Formats: sequence, structure tokens, C-alpha cells
Amino acid sequence: MKLVHQINLAFGAALVLVLGITALLIHYVLLDHFIGSQKADMRSMGTAITAQLVSAQPGESIPIPGLPVDKTTAGQGDAIEVHGSGISTPMPVFTPTLTETKSAPMAAGVEAIVTDAQGNVLSEWPSSLESVHATLPATTVAKAGSLSMQSLWDGTDGRYLVEVNQIPQGTLTLLSPISKIKEIEFALLKQLLLIVGLSFVLMLMLSYFVTKKLIKPLMKLREELTKIKSRQFAQVSLVRAGGEIGSVAKTVYEMAGELNRFNRVQKHFFQNASHELKSPLMSIAGYAEGIRDGIFEGESVRKGLDIIVRESGRLKKIVTEMTLLAKLDSEEDIYKPAPVPLKELLTETAERVNPMLVKHEKSLHLACDAGLIVYADRDKLLQALLNVVANAIRHAGAQIRIEATLAKGQVVMTITDDGEGITEELLPNLFHRFVKGKGGETGLGLAISRAIVERSGGKLSAANGREGGAEFRFAFPQP
Repeated sequence: MKLVHQINLAFGAALVLVLGITALLIHYVLLDHFIGSQKADMRSMGTAITAQLVSAQPGESIPIPGLPVDKTTAGQGDAIEVHGSGISTPMPVFTPTLTETKSAPMAAGVEAIVTDAQGNVLSEWPSSLESVHATLPATTVAKAGSLSMQSLWDGTDGRYLVEVNQIPQGTLTLLSPISKIKEIEFALLKQLLLIVGLSFVLMLMLSYFVTKKLIKPLMKLREELTKIKSRQFAQVSLVRAGGEIGSVAKTVYEMAGELNRFNRVQKHFFQNASHELKSPLMSIAGYAEGIRDGIFEGESVRKGLDIIVRESGRLKKIVTEMTLLAKLDSEEDIYKPAPVPLKELLTETAERVNPMLVKHEKSLHLACDAGLIVYADRDKLLQALLNVVANAIRHAGAQIRIEATLAKGQVVMTITDDGEGITEELLPNLFHRFVKGKGGETGLGLAISRAIVERSGGKLSAANGREGGAEFRFAFPQP
């Protein structure tokens, strides 16, 4: 399954879950609200009726404003006549509507039942039995006869909302079927579900278009990664996108460029390595075969042997440096960093190159702040310094200067000379392998120095000084 479909499916499932839970919560909230409102209306109605019956005097007809009776009892239900022994006129079942109830808060569908102290429904009053039954609709009479008043009063009959009020003549019970409330709530729920369904469709369509827009850069990025897999590094293009996807695309593009550069350097390395190894081997093989075949005699034999020894040493040095470079790139345990006092290290460097200085009749000036320490492999860093200083001695006019100081939280060393400087053509590739300047030996010394410095967490760079000559800059983080 495509990623765009997976995302939309997951979003749709989450949306259905959220909207379903929301609709369910709204359903129960509305139902509770309607039931609460109906109970409040019934409580107000019961309080109004009870208050007027309690305050009535024997023989007094009490009109109950806003409580209209059933149309069949309009002639006798406008008032209740109260005697000392009870109600003498019929007590109808009040079934008001919202339009008829203006002066009292009557809810639609509310019915009233009056029972005496013994729990008899209306008919226990001798003076009102026939008249009450005559005024009750047939459905209401049947309902009253089938109801268990005790279950209504106890609240165990879940079909009705009940409001019970004690009156001097007995008990006034107001009933409202819950089914009517549920019908209203169900009608609202259907509309809510319709709105939720339309919202779901619209959100799903919006999600599809947004997801497709977001996934499109990923699809392009996959194509570029396929080019990298096929080693077509030069053909990788930058995918334009925003946010995290744009950052990943930029990283992939930069990685492809670095891989392409590494691929070129690797090819160049093998070409140069084969050339550098082939030259001494040819000299060794040529003189060895000439001596064996008797071509060289006398002094020529000794000269040939000297060349063989010299080229063998050069070959050994190339192989040793190539092996060191390979280990610096791949092996972790070859490099063992520790705190190194910089002044002590620079002093040893000056002592090591002193014979070379004497041979070339050049001088070295050393200046180092006290207490400077770098975190590096001492022997490896010494080799890096020796490579750079030896290179400076070969190209200097008369003097070399080494300075070490603390600047902006970094330990900085500069090695400068008063020579001709570095040519602009050579400067960008100066630290590449087998890149040799004038008088260079293997072309690996500066590459090894940079690898050692970078393993120490530092940086080695080269430039031409303002007053002429080359300037090599070592920068290490302060431990």
C-alpha cells in the first residue's frame, strides 16, 4: 500500500473515532439536558398546583391559571371545589401544551394523577368517580389503571419522569414519558450525525490533497536516492521542499555531492598510487636485472645498488604512509587521545627538525603561551607537526615561525615561512592525497597531517600570508 493511502487510512480511522466519541458525548449531554429541563418544568408545575390546593378553604373553587384541561372537560375543569372531606368536583388529568401554558411553566406531554392516602387513583373519591372517569380520555384511564403507583413513586419505572407532591387531599403525581424526550433527542441526533458525516467527507478530501502535496517531495526524494544506490552521484538534483522534508532533501543532496567527490578522489588516489608505486618498482627492477645480466660493471654496479636501496626506502615510506592513512580513516583503536602539553610538544618538534634546518641553513622561531594543552594522540600529533614544519623548511626563504596561543576558546597554532607561498592552482587541493608541490616526496604528508588533526577534533587549513609565504593554521577545541 502506498504511503499516501496509509496516511489517509490512518487519518480517516482516527477521525471516525474522534467524531464518533464526540457524537456519543453530545448525545448523552443533550439527553441529560432535556431530562433535566423536563424535571424542572414538572417541579415548577407541581409546586404551583400544590401551593394553591394547600391554601384553599373548604367550599372554595380554586382556579388554576395556565393549567387548561382536556377539551372534553372544558366546562367543569376550569376550577377545583374543595370541601372539608376532599375534592368534590372532578380532578381531570391535565395535559397542557406549551402554547396553552402562559402563566405557569407547563411542559408538553405532562399528565397528572391524584391519589388518596390509601393509594387509590381518583375512583376512591366517592363524589368524583364517575365524573373523573368521564373526563379522562380512554387511553389515559387505561394507562392509570395499569400503572403501579408504588413503582412510579420509587423511581423504578424507567419509562416515565415522575414528580410527586403531597397535597391535603392525598398525593399529586405528575408523569412525563421519557420516550417523547428521546424522540426529540433522536431527531437532533440524526441531524448531528448528518453534519458529522459531511464533516468527515470534507476532512478526508482535504487530508487526501494535503497528504498528496506533502508526499510528493518524498516520492521525488526516493527517485534521487535510487540514483545514489546506482552510484549516479553526479545526476542527483536538489528536491525543493519545506520543513523537515526540505532539510532531509538538502542533506541527501549534500551527501550525494560528497560521495561524488569521494568517488573522484578515490579514482584519482588509485591512479596516483599506482604511478607512485610503479616508479620505484621500475627503478628497482631495472637495476636488479642489469646487475644480474652483467650489464653494469665496476662503479655502475655500486651506483645501481645505491639506487635500489634508495627506491626501496621510498617505496617503504609510501606504503607505510598509505597504511597509516587507511587506518586513520577506518580504525578507532589506532588513535589514543590524551592531554598533551603543547609547549613541550613544540619543543620536541623543533629538536627533531634541527638537522634539516642546519642542512638548509634556515632558522626556526618558537613562541608558545604557557599552560596550553590539547587533547590528542601525542605521537600522531607530533608526526603531523613534523610533516608541516618539514614542508615549511623546504619552501622557506630563511626562517620559519611557530606560534601558539589561546583565541576565542580555541588553541591555535600557526606555522609560517617567508617563502614564495602556495600557488592558487595548488591551494584548493593541497591536502588531497598524492598532491605534491615543488620538492615534495610522496604527496601524502599533508593529507596525513589533516587526518590526524581532524581525529583530534581540530581543523587544519592553509593560506598565503599577508607578507608573503605560506601559513598553516591548527585549531583545536580547548579541553
